[in-house]
This record gives sequence, structure tokens and C-alpha cells, in this order.
Amino acid sequence: MGSTNDVVRTWLAAGEPEICLAVADEQTAGRGRDGRTWTAPAGMGLLLSLGFRPSWLEPDRVWRIGATVSLAMAHASEEVAGLPARSVRLKWPNDLVIATDDTGRALDQRGIEAAGDAARVRKLGGVLGETEGLGTDDPRVVVGIGLNAGWRSHEFPVDLAATMASLRSASGDRPIDLGHLLDTFVTALDTRIEDLSRGQFDVADWVDRQITTGRQIDIVRPDDRVETVLARGVDGVGGGLRIAAPTATDAAAERVVFVADIRHIRLATV
Repeated sequence: MGSTNDVVRTWLAAGEPEICLAVADEQTAGRGRDGRTWTAPAGMGLLLSLGFRPSWLEPDRVWRIGATVSLAMAHASEEVAGLPARSVRLKWPNDLVIATDDTGRALDQRGIEAAGDAARVRKLGGVLGETEGLGTDDPRVVVGIGLNAGWRSHEFPVDLAATMASLRSASGDRPIDLGHLLDTFVTALDTRIEDLSRGQFDVADWVDRQITTGRQIDIVRPDDRVETVLARGVDGVGGGLRIAAPTATDAAAERVVFVADIRHIRLATV
């Protein structure tokens, strides 16, 4: 099928109430950030989109819906795949990643430190949020997520094999039940969205799961400029990436970036 985001957007336009959910077994016209496209063969991933009508959330806090979806999927992935706690990390602005050893197994923070230069950051999935009507009486938000689940490592596409991970590969070839993963995700999301609608966002979990904090990273600006910077963390109010910007008079100065991609992460902390 095409993009599940398009399906859910059509539902919302037709008056479907929140939360609506579209799930695909395979994807032939998936859409990623900045118009990128991707595909996923049948049975290899959890591919879904969710529709929201967040009249209950201020427009400048709508980014928290995508963050909440990411956190729910991180927790569900660890539970279903039997991964170490907090091994599914977030890479600002919209990726789920894991750090792995040289066999492809998932590492927690202590494992990353022990693995040293052998540790690698690999992409487990991505999230795409799209909005319409923010600030009006009919706000609509669609959040799509694609998670690599059932791939074995030898099945990874050649051009992605060095940077890709799946729940199966990260768990030492443990089979992944996609139905169980979906149910676990929906249960986790339901609780978190209910909390968010009452003004309670799990900012601590969102901050703590960021893989970039305290590390040197390369960021790519919209004009394709590349900067090597020190990531200090993320901004729990506005959703931006906090990076070091020392001056002659203030070594601790920083700035917040809202639009950029992260190209490379050096796992050694600074």
C-alpha cells in the first residue's frame, strides 16, 4: 500500500475521531522526513500511522505527541524483544536507534562504555509527524512510525546494512510477534496520551533516552552546511536540540537548534 499517513489524513478530513490507527503489513510508498521515501517488505516491520485532534494541546506543544509515540514504541520494543532496559534510544529529531556491539546485539549505557570503539549506533525506526490546522478549532496531527522488527541481519539491504538494526537482530535472532508488539505499543501509548491530555508529558524519559547527550555530533543544516558540535541535551519545553556554543566570556553558553539532521554520533562522551 502507499503511505499510512495519507490514509489517516484522509480519515481525519472525513471526520474520523481521534485516535485513529492504520497499520500496514508492507510499505511501497512510505514517506520520511524531508520528502524521503522508503519501502518495507511484508512481515519485516511494524508500520503504522495515528491520527489525533489535539484541541487539548497548545500548538507549540504538539511536538510532544510524536515524542510520546516514540517513547511508547521504545518501551514496547524492549518488552517484546527482551532487550536491556533503556537500550532503545532516541536520536533527535525523529529516529529510534540502538547502540550495538560487533555482533549486532543491543547495548545499554554500561555496555556502550564497555564496548568502546566497537559500539555502533544503528537505526531501528523512524517517526514522521505532519500537522494541519494548528491554532484553529480543527487541529489535526498524523504521526507515522516504521520500526524494523523481523529482519535478520543477513537480510538487511546492502546499502543499509552498516547502519540498520531490527528488533530480531538486536535481540540475538529472537523471533518478533508483530501482533504482540502492536498490542503492547497501543497499551503503552494509551496511558501516555491520556497523561499528555492532562498536561503530563514524561519529559524525564524523553530527555534520558537521547543518544546524543554529552557526545560530539555532526549536524546538517537546511542549507547543507555541516557542523561538528557538542550536544548538551534537548529542550523539554520547545523540543529543540541543545548544543554547546561557548563564547570568550561564557564557556557554558549554548544554543537550541530546531531544524537540522544528525549525520554522525561519536559514542565516546565528552
